[in-house]
Amino acid sequence: MKEWEPAEYGDEWAPVYDRVHGERPGVPEATDALARLAGGGRVLEFGVGTGRLALPLAARGVAVHGIDASEAMVARLRAKPDGERIPVVIGDFAHVRVDGTFDIVLLAFNTLFALPSQQAQCRCFANAARHLTERGAFVVEAFVPDLRRFEDDQTVRAMDLEARNVVLEISRHDPVTQQIRSKMVTIDDGVHTLSVDLRYAWPAELDLMALLAGLELDERWGDWTGEPFTRESKSHISIYRPAR
Repeated sequence: MKEWEPAEYGDEWAPVYDRVHGERPGVPEATDALARLAGGGRVLEFGVGTGRLALPLAARGVAVHGIDASEAMVARLRAKPDGERIPVVIGDFAHVRVDGTFDIVLLAFNTLFALPSQQAQCRCFANAARHLTERGAFVVEAFVPDLRRFEDDQTVRAMDLEARNVVLEISRHDPVTQQIRSKMVTIDDGVHTLSVDLRYAWPAELDLMALLAGLELDERWGDWTGEPFTRESKSHISIYRPAR
């Protein structure tokens, strides 16, 4: 599968992102955990998007900065109350620099997997490390891959079934590159499609990326409340700090 451009996802999803993901559970718990980890310091969010986490963090008095490749997504952030107050640099968060250092670099909601290759994800870890204070933390939220849902490296599943609305996810999996390319197909008065392309990585692979960037795993939770990460966990919150 070919690689995709950094702004591709955001530009396509910006008009509907908040409607689809705005009510995603866990935002209050994530805000509490991140404010506690920041300890009054500064937060830099890679892939800040429409401000799903940045705005509630800023409302708590946390100084939040952002990087995002999609001007369309950032325009949605700017249109919200207090959205103009969050400084954002437009560019690929795998290598774009922001002035100063931060107590938290945040990469939430599987956004690391929006980078199309292992090399790009390694560059992202290195870029996060460059932005951290001496005891800062790179906080990554990601799902644990579950490849059992694929048969012959593809799948079709119903995401929503209503009287006048059907949402299907159609996916193709490349086990060599660990890429999944999907289409969200909505059938109502017409047929509408949205793309979701990702390159997944296992927690142990992320730990190795961290080591290559001079970071080491400090904690790993099963969710934003700090529940232990176990073999049954479907996602993880991994907290990396500069290696001593």
